[in-house]
Amino acid sequence: QVQLVESGGGLVQAGGSLRLSCAASGRTFSGYAVGWFRQAPGKEREFVARIGLTGVTNYASSVKGRFTISRDNANNSVHLQMNSLKPEDTAVYYCGARQAFWYGTTSADMDYWGKGTLVTVSS
Repeated sequence: QVQLVESGGGLVQAGGSLRLSCAASGRTFSGYAVGWFRQAPGKEREFVARIGLTGVTNYASSVKGRFTISRDNANNSVHLQMNSLKPEDTAVYYCGARQAFWYGTTSADMDYWGKGTLVTVSS
């Protein structure tokens, strides 16, 4: 079992930056592939970024070049640095973990979820 807690969300103006964190407890995060997903009102949860067991990263085309996912093994956490934010990025952001190699972008692939953190980008 692993428990996930997201933090770092808030209100920011378009063009600004936020850094989201996903802290894990119960198990070492290094044994999981980790992904960030987001869900806006009335929409399905969509893939944002992933980092695999080997450290390979992948991003949705809508955020590529603006967002960066990284591991902080010393603090058993994963971060999502979000730069050049747009109003379209407004959503609840969720951290998910998969206890296996992961090469996809589907939310159903995740074994564990955090409760989410709200990001609001004003124009």
